[in-house]
Amino acid sequence: MDPVSSERMIQAGKQDMASSVKQSKKVKGLLTNAAGWISDRNIPFLAISIGMIVMLLWAGSFKMTAQGAEAITPLVVHSPLIGWHFKLFGPYIGSDIIGLTEITAAVLFIAGYFKAEAGIVGGLMTAVMFFITSTMVITTPGTLISIHGMKYMSFLGLFLFKDVISFGASFYLISYFGMKADVSGHESE
Repeated sequence: MDPVSSERMIQAGKQDMASSVKQSKKVKGLLTNAAGWISDRNIPFLAISIGMIVMLLWAGSFKMTAQGAEAITPLVVHSPLIGWHFKLFGPYIGSDIIGLTEITAAVLFIAGYFKAEAGIVGGLMTAVMFFITSTMVITTPGTLISIHGMKYMSFLGLFLFKDVISFGASFYLISYFGMKADVSGHESE
């Protein structure tokens, strides 16, 4: 290969690298701009808080029906953390208490939009609730199934496992409302 061809190849390689770096920066710029736009509009907080409120209101009101009480009975009675609850109150009143607790947490999240400390209390309540329900993946029979010798989560197991995500979302909301309370507390000083 002659020196001129070699030099052209080197220049072409440099141009390709420069073009690749420009593309990378352009993509990185688009990604960081999108992330900034999402952050500036509090979309994670809105999606998580509204989703949590709707879920808690809906699930809480369902638990206050006979069908809701009967649906959660197999889950609750196998839980060492809350099984005593149904023994003490029975499945219908026990389920009503659980439903009322969920509705109360939802109302506290709504109040947290105006008074951040209420949102913190709602988050603490749901963190405890979702910790308890997350442990039901381990204590409830039928959460694992065996297919061709491999263990998988059953539909019931996956249904319960979603509460691990809600457990994490509770801590996110505690943190968000805590920062909001801290900022509003400093502004009033």
